[in-house]
Amino acid sequence: MAEEQMHTQRPVRNDGSDDRALADLMRDLSQQSTELIRQEIELAKAELRQKGKAAGIGAGMFGAAGLIAVFAVGALTACVILVLATAMDAWLAALIVAVVYLAAAGVAALLGKGKVQEATPPAPEQAIESTKEDVQWTKHRAQTARQ
Repeated sequence: MAEEQMHTQRPVRNDGSDDRALADLMRDLSQQSTELIRQEIELAKAELRQKGKAAGIGAGMFGAAGLIAVFAVGALTACVILVLATAMDAWLAALIVAVVYLAAAGVAALLGKGKVQEATPPAPEQAIESTKEDVQWTKHRAQTARQ
C-alpha cells in the first residue's frame, strides 16, 4: 500500500504551491551540497595531515640516514689514509685522499652546472606556448561569433 502511494502522482495545482515546493527543494539541495563539499574538504584535510605527518617522519629518517652516511665516509676516509700511510708519510696519504675528493667534487659540480643550465629558464615553456595558442583560438572564436 505504501509503495502504491509513493508511485501515485500528485494533482497539479495552480495556486503556486508546486513552485514553492520546487524552490524549497532547490534550496535544500544547495544547502546539502554545500555541507557535503565542506565535509569532503575536511576529510581531505585530515587525510593530508595524516599523510604529511608520515612524510615528515620519513624525511627525518632520510636525514638521519644521510648524517650516518657522512660519518661512515669520514671513517672510510680515515681508513684509506691509514692504509696509504703504511707505504708513505701520513701527511702525503691525507693529501692524496683530499685531492681525490676535490677532483670528485669538481666533476660533480661541472655535471650539476650543466644540468642547471639545461633547466633554465625555469619557466614552463611548453605550457606558456600552449596557453598563448588557447588565448588566440578563443579570441578568434569570439570574433567569429560577433560577426
